[in-house]
Amino acid sequence: MQTVRSLNRQILVVGGQGGVPLPEQDGWAVTSISDPNQAVGALRSGAFDAVWVCLPLAGWSAEEFLDEAQRGAAQTPCVFQGEAGAALGEALRLVKLGAYHYMTAESTDEEIVEVLKQAFVYRDRLAQTAVVDSWQKFLVGNSPAMRTIIDTIRLVAERRCTVLITGETGTGKEMVARALHAASNRSRLPLVAVNCSALPENLLEAELFGHVKGAFTGAINHRVGRFEQANNSTLFLDEIVDMPLDLQSKLLRVLQEREFQRLGSSDSVKVDARVVAACNVDPLERVAQGRFREDLYYRLNVVPIQVPALRDRLSDVPVLVQHFLNKVCRQEGIPVKRIADETFDRLCRYNWPGNVRQLENSVEKAVVLSGDRDTLYSGDFALPAVSLSKPPVSATIPTQITMPEDGIDFEQVVGTIERGLLEQALRRTNGNKKLAADMLRLKRTTLTAKLKSFEARVAC
Repeated sequence: MQTVRSLNRQILVVGGQGGVPLPEQDGWAVTSISDPNQAVGALRSGAFDAVWVCLPLAGWSAEEFLDEAQRGAAQTPCVFQGEAGAALGEALRLVKLGAYHYMTAESTDEEIVEVLKQAFVYRDRLAQTAVVDSWQKFLVGNSPAMRTIIDTIRLVAERRCTVLITGETGTGKEMVARALHAASNRSRLPLVAVNCSALPENLLEAELFGHVKGAFTGAINHRVGRFEQANNSTLFLDEIVDMPLDLQSKLLRVLQEREFQRLGSSDSVKVDARVVAACNVDPLERVAQGRFREDLYYRLNVVPIQVPALRDRLSDVPVLVQHFLNKVCRQEGIPVKRIADETFDRLCRYNWPGNVRQLENSVEKAVVLSGDRDTLYSGDFALPAVSLSKPPVSATIPTQITMPEDGIDFEQVVGTIERGLLEQALRRTNGNKKLAADMLRLKRTTLTAKLKSFEARVAC
C-alpha cells in the first residue's frame, strides 16, 4: 500500500501496477491499494471521498468490485479507468450499475482532475442529504428490507396515524420507533417509551394515565402519566400484546377519543399523542387466543412495519459490524480496530439468532477481549463452529430425476437446476455474489462466470 500525504480530500486508488496513477493536486490525499480484497476492507471505514479503480483487477471483475464498494460505502463515488481501447459497452454497463464515471487510459490529467472534482461535489450533496434525513442514523443497512422501512417512515412520519412494528426480539424495533419520531414534526419533544410487559397491571395503568393523590395506597402525590408526558410527542408502547385485557379497553378509548382519566379522578384530560406500538410475536395469534382485543389490533395496525430478522438481511452485516465497531471504540476512547478478512467473512455467514442485538454485543465483547491488539479475530467473537445453519441438501434438492422413455436433454436439465440454485442463493443474500458463492461452495469468479454464461444464452 502506498500513501501520498496531502490535506483535504481522501482518494482510494485500487489496482494498478504500483505507484499512484493520478496527477498531483493540492488538497488531495491518495491511498493506493493493489489488492481489491484489502481495498474493500479499507472502504468500510468510510474515510474516502472517491474511489479510483484501475482495470483490470486481479481476481475480480469490475462489476464485483462495484457491488462490494456500494455495499461498504454507498455514498463514495467510484470512477473506473479501463485499458486503452476499452469497449464502450463495459463503460455503459458499469455506469448503469452505479459507477460515477468511466474513463480510458488515454484520459488527460486535466480530464482526470475535473472528473474527481465533480465526484467530490456529488459526494458532498449526498452528505448534505444525509444530514437533512438525520433520522436515518437509527436505521443501519442498505438491504431492500431496510430501504422499504425507510420509505415507509418517510411517507407516514408527518401523520398522526398509529403504527404497529413487529419483529423478533433484538431486531431493532425501538430503533425504528425512534427513527419514526425523529422524522416527524413532533421530534422537538422527546419520545416517551413504556415497556408493557415490565409492570403489573395496577402499576402499568398508573404509569400510562397517571393518578391523583390518594387514588390508591401509596399514592401520596399527584403523578403525571406517560400519555400526558407524550402530549404533542410520540408514545412508544413496547410489547403491547402483553398488556392486560382490562387495560386494553382503556387504551382503545384513548386512541379513539383522544382523552383519558387519571386514576382516582373523574375529570377527562385531552391529549394529542401519536402512538407507536411494537411486539415480538404475531398479534393475530394473541387475538385468536383471546388474549388481545381484535378491535385494538386493527386500531393500532393502521400502518404496519415488519422488521426482518438479521439472518434475512445478511447483506447488512458488513455495515452493521463497522457501525458497532466505530461506536464501541469511540465509547472506549480507543482507535478503531480492524477485523481480519477471514473473521469478517465468518461474521457475514453466521445466522445471528439473537439478531442485531447479538451482533452489537458480540462486537463489544470482541473489542474488550482483544486488549491492545488492533485486529480482531474469530476467537474474540467466540461464535459457534457452524457459522450459518443450512438445511440438509437432501431436504431442499431433489436427489433423483425420472427420465422419460424418449430420453431428455441432459445439458438443458442440468442447466435449469444449476441456474435455479444460483438464483435462489442470490435472492437469499440480496444479490451479494460473494455470500452467494460461499453458500454454494463456489469461488466468486466461478459464480460470476456461470451467471455471464446464462446471460449469454438468453441473449442468443
